[in-house]
Amino acid sequence: MFFVYNLILIIFAVILFPVIAVAFIIQPKLRAGFFKKLGFYNYKTGLNRKSIWVHAVSVGEINATEGLIKRIKKEFPDYVLVVTTVTRTGQEVANKKLGNIADLISYFPYDFDFSTQAAIKTFDPALVIIAETEIWPGFINQLCRKNVPIMLVNGRISPGSFKGYKKARFFFKNVLKKFSLILMQTESDKDRIVKIGAPPEITEVMGNLKFDISRNLDENAVKNIKESLKITNSRILTAGSTHSGEDEIVLNVYNKLKSEFQDLKLLLAPRHPERNEKVMSLIKSGNYKYGLRSNQDTFENTDIILLDTMGELGQLYSVSHIAFIGGGFSGTGGHNPLEAAIYGVPVASGPTVFNFKDIYSFMTQSGAAKIVNDENDLYLQFKNFLIHADNYNKSSKACYEIFEKNRGALEYAIEKIKKYI
Repeated sequence: MFFVYNLILIIFAVILFPVIAVAFIIQPKLRAGFFKKLGFYNYKTGLNRKSIWVHAVSVGEINATEGLIKRIKKEFPDYVLVVTTVTRTGQEVANKKLGNIADLISYFPYDFDFSTQAAIKTFDPALVIIAETEIWPGFINQLCRKNVPIMLVNGRISPGSFKGYKKARFFFKNVLKKFSLILMQTESDKDRIVKIGAPPEITEVMGNLKFDISRNLDENAVKNIKESLKITNSRILTAGSTHSGEDEIVLNVYNKLKSEFQDLKLLLAPRHPERNEKVMSLIKSGNYKYGLRSNQDTFENTDIILLDTMGELGQLYSVSHIAFIGGGFSGTGGHNPLEAAIYGVPVASGPTVFNFKDIYSFMTQSGAAKIVNDENDLYLQFKNFLIHADNYNKSSKACYEIFEKNRGALEYAIEKIKKYI
C-alpha cells in the first residue's frame, strides 16, 4: 500500500511539474527549503548521539509546542534536539523563539521515500514527536520500518477535516496504527481520530498545550516594550493574525472608536508577512498617522503601527488593552486567542473559529472572549470594553483564570515521553 502511495506521489509530481514550477516562480515562499525538503541535508546532527525530533508544521504549532520543546531540552539533555517546520514563516519563528534551545532547526522533508529516508538518516531520531495532526504516511511508514517510536501530541481534528479523513479511513487506519502513542486535546478529538482508524488502546486525551503557556515577560520587560513604543496614557487595540478582508473591518471599527476614544491606538499584525504592503496601502488610504515596527516607530506621533516583524506579536499583547484575533471572518478557522489572554487581555473574534473551538468555548463561557458576527458587533463589543470598566475587569480576570483551570497537558506529555527515552 505504501509503495503504491509513494508511486502515486511521484507520478503526480511529474504530471504537475509545470504548474509547480510556475508556482515556485510566482511565490518565493514555496521555494523555501526546497532542497532540504527533497532530502539534501548538508549538515549532520553529529556527536554520535540520537535525537529527539519534534515536528511543528508552522507558526501556530511552534507557538503551541514552545514550552514542550524547552522542557524536552531540560529533561533530556543527552539527546540532540531537532525541530522541523514546513513553512518559511514557521522557520523564522522557530529560529527566533528556539534558536538557543534546539540543536538543529530545519525543514521537514517531502513525503517521497527518498526524501524521508534521507531526513531520518541525517537526524537519527530515538523518538519523533509530531504536533497536532500532521499525518504523513510515507514518513510514518519509514519510521516504523526503522522501529522509531512516533508520538502525536496536542492532536486535534476539526469537524471539517474529519469528513475528509473519514472518506479515506481504509488508508489512514493503516497509517495511524503505526504510531506508538496518540495524545489528543479533547474527548471529541479522540473520538474522531478513533473513528478514522486510530487504535483506541494507544489513543488518549492529554488536554491542550496552549493552556500551558506562561507569561514570558516580567514587569521590567513589559515596561521596556511600552517605552520602546512610547505608550504613556494610551490604550492599545491589537489586531493579530489578520487575513484579507479583516484588515478593512478592523480599520473601519478603529476609525469609529477613535472618534469617541482619542487615547486609542491600533497595532495591526497581518498573519502573513507577504500581505504587509497591501495592508500598508489600506492604512495609507485612510489618512491615518502610521508607522512601521521594523522602523522602530512609536505611538508618540502615530495612531497606527503595522507590525511587520516576525515573532513579536505574542510579546506585544502584553501592552495591549483589548485584542481582535484574526481568522474568524476569513473562513480560515481562527487563530490562538490565548497568546493575548495570558496577559489578561480580553479578545474578540469573528464567528468561524473551528480551529480553536474548544478554547473559545471555555473563554466565551467565562467572559474572557467574545464571538462577534459582523463589523458592527465588533465595534459595539470593543466600545463596551472601553466604556465599562467593570465589564472589562471581569473579562480580564477571566483571562487569567482560564489558564489555572486548564493547565496540565505539558506535564502529561513529558511523562509519556519518558516511557520512550
